Amino acid sequence: MAVTQQAKAGRTAAVELPGDMTPEVGPVNEGVGAREIASLTPMMRQYMEVKALHPDSLLFFRLGDFYEMFFEDAVKASEILQITLTARSKGADKVPMCGVPYHAARRYIGRLVSEGLKVAICEQVEEPGNGPGIVRREVTRVITPGMVLDEEVLEPQASNFLAAVSWNDKGWGAALLEASTGEFMALEAPGIAELAESLSRVEPRELLVPDGKRDAPEVTQLLARLLRTPAVAEGEAASFEPTRAAGYLRSHFAVQSLSAFGLDDAPLAAGAAGAALRYLKDTQKTAAAHVDRLSRQERGGNLLMDESSRANLEVLRSLRDGGRKGSLLGVLDKTVTSLGARKLARWLASPLGSLPEIHARLDAVEELSGRSVWREELAGILKEVGDLERLCGRLSLGAGNARDLRALGLSLAQLPRVVAVLARCESPLLKSLTGPLSALPDLAELLSRAVAEEPPVTLKDGGMIRAGFHAELDKLVALSTSGKDLLLQIEQREKERTGISSLKVRYNKVFGYYLEVTKSNLDRVPKDYIRKQTTVNSERFVTPELKEYEEQVLTAEERRCALEVQLFEELRAQVVSAAPRIRSAAEAVATGDALLSFARCAAEYGYTRPEVDASVALSITAGRHPVVERMLGAGDSFVPNDVRLDPAEDAQLMVITGPNMAGKSTVMRQVALTALMAQAGSFVPAKAARIGLCDRIFTRVGAADNLARGQSTFMVEMTETSHILHHATNKSLIILDEIGRGTSTFDGLSIAWAVAEHLHDTVGARALFATHYHELVDLARERPRVKNLCVAVKEQNGKVIFLRKLVPGGASRSYGIEVAKLAGLPPEVVARARELLQNLESGELDDAGRPRVAVRQPQGGRRGAAPGQLGLFGAEPAPTAQGSAGVTPAQQKTLDALKGATIDRMTPLEALNLLAKLQRELE
Repeated sequence: MAVTQQAKAGRTAAVELPGDMTPEVGPVNEGVGAREIASLTPMMRQYMEVKALHPDSLLFFRLGDFYEMFFEDAVKASEILQITLTARSKGADKVPMCGVPYHAARRYIGRLVSEGLKVAICEQVEEPGNGPGIVRREVTRVITPGMVLDEEVLEPQASNFLAAVSWNDKGWGAALLEASTGEFMALEAPGIAELAESLSRVEPRELLVPDGKRDAPEVTQLLARLLRTPAVAEGEAASFEPTRAAGYLRSHFAVQSLSAFGLDDAPLAAGAAGAALRYLKDTQKTAAAHVDRLSRQERGGNLLMDESSRANLEVLRSLRDGGRKGSLLGVLDKTVTSLGARKLARWLASPLGSLPEIHARLDAVEELSGRSVWREELAGILKEVGDLERLCGRLSLGAGNARDLRALGLSLAQLPRVVAVLARCESPLLKSLTGPLSALPDLAELLSRAVAEEPPVTLKDGGMIRAGFHAELDKLVALSTSGKDLLLQIEQREKERTGISSLKVRYNKVFGYYLEVTKSNLDRVPKDYIRKQTTVNSERFVTPELKEYEEQVLTAEERRCALEVQLFEELRAQVVSAAPRIRSAAEAVATGDALLSFARCAAEYGYTRPEVDASVALSITAGRHPVVERMLGAGDSFVPNDVRLDPAEDAQLMVITGPNMAGKSTVMRQVALTALMAQAGSFVPAKAARIGLCDRIFTRVGAADNLARGQSTFMVEMTETSHILHHATNKSLIILDEIGRGTSTFDGLSIAWAVAEHLHDTVGARALFATHYHELVDLARERPRVKNLCVAVKEQNGKVIFLRKLVPGGASRSYGIEVAKLAGLPPEVVARARELLQNLESGELDDAGRPRVAVRQPQGGRRGAAPGQLGLFGAEPAPTAQGSAGVTPAQQKTLDALKGATIDRMTPLEALNLLAKLQRELE
């Protein structure tokens, strides 16, 4: 047997390695042939047999106090974990190997899973020496990105969903399963866009597809639509088959039909749900008793946002680094529990679409925000409540320990205090939470009596059960902890009985405990002593009493640990049986904490209650951006703005112009976030707000190449715009920023104008349309419900000052060169840009002086055919008999003077003088 050193892991492990092996460190993926397997040691043959059952997982193979990995697993793990890769050499053959201490394994497993890998945990399922041959080992669970239970690996504030998907030519089905909490949902969608929209709300960590479909075009397209790409796993194709899956679900839930879950007419959703549940049971080697409910998610009923819109508005994560800081969630999350943090994220990702539910939340937030002492008292109590969902989930799945029982008991003990505080409230929603929170006093009392204050991490060490809970256990504890005292008492008693002062109670592995008497005192030995051994200077004896105590003391620890494990299992069974009540209580805690977070933000940030109704109006007075205002430096203040959209009257589409950096995008985003917050049940950053219920929020903000889909910036822009135009309704809110900028100016302007017309004439949605195409301000002359707004700018001493204030009207300039100057472009470049701009602007207007863009061409006519109206691209007038240009020399001189005039730089007096001069020349 070879011994390998693993210095980086901080230990030396004696590990049996195979003899004649062909794989080398380089081509480890070539595998091991039959001849080589026959030459392996028994332990390595066992490893190869287990690995063959889990070829797609890294195998953590338990050898004593370490988890070892071999062959390609070792190479891959050593690279990711940055641990030493060792190898046993024999001639030219090498077997790669690495390992980690078992007590630190969770940290290493977490890093592997975060890379999208699976880890199969192969444990020793019997004690060494209990039988012939090597220790029996089995895979006890498989940890995957979507099947994580360990609190050290899970992100406390985020859910960890597995998404199973199934599809055919009629549509898609999906199931979302959170292994750590037991949350289970199923849904169907007509197309891939709708499916991606539903999945993006929960950001699944793992996608389960049928065998052989990992690289299917449908899966590739789905992954491309999800901003956070999950790991992909394959499940048995048969488990997705609707009939088989439905039977599997009925068996698990012990029901005769799936009608209660709404899945009788949803075969694709049922297929995905059955596959997801089977995947959980197969990987965790459990009955998954905590999964005791399944709900069907309908696409309607909530305010919908696609993944792009949610990302552009930075609802859950900032665009800068993908973190919570800089996002709406980061600002609004003042929760004190993990349960509340996850609930808040869910509310913001999927705001309500029901007025009664919205008003119920707003009523609760209003009451909490107005009672600061009471609010903080409630927060202080909730802070003591642990993650009830995940504690219950780990215990139900057999992955929990006594510390989880202790944490659960302490958390349940706080619920009566929460109920006492909520009993003083008036809000119906807050009152409704007291029922679930009052349903677990029996379990709380049991766990308080049963579990030790500081139980150990592992089950085999004992010390889990509190003294006084079980009489037999108390007796065994006394024997195992005070055995030496009992033996000393026997020794003293025998000294007094025999008069032999040198008599000693001793122990060895051959005879166990014995009485040792020197030869000079053998005449005093009582008749009931039984001689066991003679030595040079003494005799060794035993007595019936000593043998009885020996048996009790030596076996007490073993019996104690066995009894404690039995009691732990009984307590865990009690938790599993109470799982539905625990989850209901967890839901109540989460809801209360999320409402509390909204209330704390309202009180601290000066938010106001919005009026949410069934109209199509959207009116915000002195609105602010909830994130930007919190990130301003000391001494800076946010400039609030008013916005009014009301298609029922005269304001459906707002065209917003103004220079870069002036704040157009900020204003538009804050309008969308205000509507989102209101429908999530939060107060809003404004002096007053009226929000007509929105069914969807769309944003087309920014653009980037999507190389994975082979799409350019402009293609991405047009695809997203197309999605909006096909799915928006008159109840939607649309934010469009710089439509058409990804192509040539004339093409972009034409597209932007056409899109705006379509939104006004056909869709009827409320829309904010920011643009640098100043020609779009003329749309207000053509359409009755279009209004122009611009962001005010002040020029002072040659410098541009952005006032951040939204005012009626259109901007006459973009100030792009001034922005470029602020960005640090070289002075000579800025000067040349100004010169070129002047040249371009001198020919900007058409000869007729009317907005070219608004002109419609006659059906079947040629461009420019309309009398008295030039075409979009300004065709020259046809030659006449008076000259090649169709004008007299005097008229041409006047036209040249008009074209060369820089009207936007003239004072009114200069403009009047020019007109007077031209008039005199034409007389």
